[in-house]
Amino acid sequence: MATTADHLRTTLDGQWREVREKVRVDLTREEFAPHFTPDLQAARATALEQMRILAESGYAANGFAAAHGGTGDVGAAVTSIEMLAMSDLSLMVKAGVQWGLFGGAIENLGTARHHAAYVKPLIDLDLLGCFAMTETGHGSDVQALETTATYDPATQEFVIDSPTPSSRKDYIGGAAQHARMAAVFAQLITAAPGEEATSRGVHCFVVPIRGEDGADLPGVTTSDCGHKGGLPGVDNGRIVFDQVRVPRENLLNKYADVAEDGTYSSPIENPNRRFFTMVGTLIRGRVTVGGAAGAAARVALSIATRYALQRRQFDKPKSDDEVLVMDYLVHQRRLLPLIAKSYALHFAQNQLVTRLHDIQTADEVDPQEQRELEARAAGLKAANTWHATRAIQECREACGGAGYLTENRLVALKADTDVFTTFEGDNHVLTQLVAKELLTSYADEVRGMSPVDWMRFAATTVSDVVKKRTAAQQIIQTILDTRQDNEEDGSLFNRGTQLNMFEDREEYLLSTAARRLQAAQKREDDPFDAFNSVQDHVLRAAEAHIDRVVLEAFVAGIDSCEDETAADLLGDLCDLYALTVIEDDKAWFMEHRHLSVERAKAVTRGVNERCRTLRPHALTLIEGFAVPESTLGVAMLGG
Repeated sequence: MATTADHLRTTLDGQWREVREKVRVDLTREEFAPHFTPDLQAARATALEQMRILAESGYAANGFAAAHGGTGDVGAAVTSIEMLAMSDLSLMVKAGVQWGLFGGAIENLGTARHHAAYVKPLIDLDLLGCFAMTETGHGSDVQALETTATYDPATQEFVIDSPTPSSRKDYIGGAAQHARMAAVFAQLITAAPGEEATSRGVHCFVVPIRGEDGADLPGVTTSDCGHKGGLPGVDNGRIVFDQVRVPRENLLNKYADVAEDGTYSSPIENPNRRFFTMVGTLIRGRVTVGGAAGAAARVALSIATRYALQRRQFDKPKSDDEVLVMDYLVHQRRLLPLIAKSYALHFAQNQLVTRLHDIQTADEVDPQEQRELEARAAGLKAANTWHATRAIQECREACGGAGYLTENRLVALKADTDVFTTFEGDNHVLTQLVAKELLTSYADEVRGMSPVDWMRFAATTVSDVVKKRTAAQQIIQTILDTRQDNEEDGSLFNRGTQLNMFEDREEYLLSTAARRLQAAQKREDDPFDAFNSVQDHVLRAAEAHIDRVVLEAFVAGIDSCEDETAADLLGDLCDLYALTVIEDDKAWFMEHRHLSVERAKAVTRGVNERCRTLRPHALTLIEGFAVPESTLGVAMLGG
């Protein structure tokens, strides 16, 4: 008979629950046991060997079209790599680089000739590759990359070059040791007969970097980033190109091509639209990073909660019995709100993966839907990775000295996920991207604009954002329509009240951000100064939007639960998530008269009440995460 935890797991697992179950079973294999291996060579060898086992088990095939040797199940591909984060983040990242980034570039930016030559070998790991986008001088600003690819019509080759010290490809996973080939992003320079050479913007090229003996090829210089804060199994390195020649056919030419005589052509005339169409197809990596961060947070919370349910500290008055740490309200407040947020983000991530799958497997893609997907992916990647950083640190502290021992996993989880707030886009840059899309109603013209250009655009064209429900539209609207709000403490547990407070905050911040943009444009002589003066407000508006999206996903998740007891428990957990967000931003709600002083105190009482309500169910809640037992075998839990 299914337990409440089983029903929670089934609800959380979502559309690809069978994929999740397969990974859980696979992670019980000895080869995937969590390990602390600070020696770089040993850690890298372990990660590569684990990848070979995954390849033999068919993990990689889901990410590629059936016509190219895969299965075409995008959602399964993202979900399986996310789940690997519960065992070893180095493995998750290395698999993501090989099959998600390097393979994704060839799959999504290449054409039949590239698919035939590269997809099957890279799935089978006969071809190891890397994703050479980031440079020493440019990370988030991909359009300003300095590496060049100049076409030579005399030899029908592209000449790949690193013209400046800041154009060195940096932090590239796989570049230090294992990769034999790179998907290189560079400024394409070419000219039709009789024309001046012109930069056509950033394009992607397949460039061999090492021979079969592991030695750098002529003109290529690789180096090792060495020890990092974490992820020892990922061989991050640097690449410098010195006039490296590759055939014309090595341009990944789905969206642009160069003829033998140097004539440039593209089915997308607008350069900005062309660039963002290309990078938009590579969104899978950003989605996977957010999901993996969420998975790592769930592992940490599972460990820390189990520890709190067995660790005792201090006697009760007039008693010789020491108190379980989890029985202290302050400890409940440390862990239970983070568990609630993990559930909330998991439901939101499930929706995102479903949307990604639907769009990337559709015959035709609506540009508006693609833009919305990109904004949602950016926002949730930021939310998930910031949550992981906070949650894992809190779990470490909640386990005291034991939490600081490597045998108990928490410090390794902290070290390995720390960089997740940076790669696949700095979180502040991504949050700004969310706001940009919201404030311009996803207008196509803003693609590729600098902050200054966007400032000029937004000041004249900012429009009311049509609120699009993320899921369960009718359910949420019914909740809002039937809500009963008053000053009593109990009304804060009313779902309609919570949804309304989140909506009101988002709408107010967006509308006032728009007005401030317009006023700043009139007030400031320099457009950059005008934008810069409202940047804090813009980011707050985006964060409020993400909070609302996550709460709506939680509501939809509760509705999908088929067991009444589990659904009730999810309802209490949703209360805790909503009230914690309100409590954390209590000053704003009071400043804008959404909360009276007395009601603000009631929010804190509400958080405490839900912590007490959920305390008896703490173990059930983390069992709902269904973290594989093999990954929880830490010493302080008796493993």
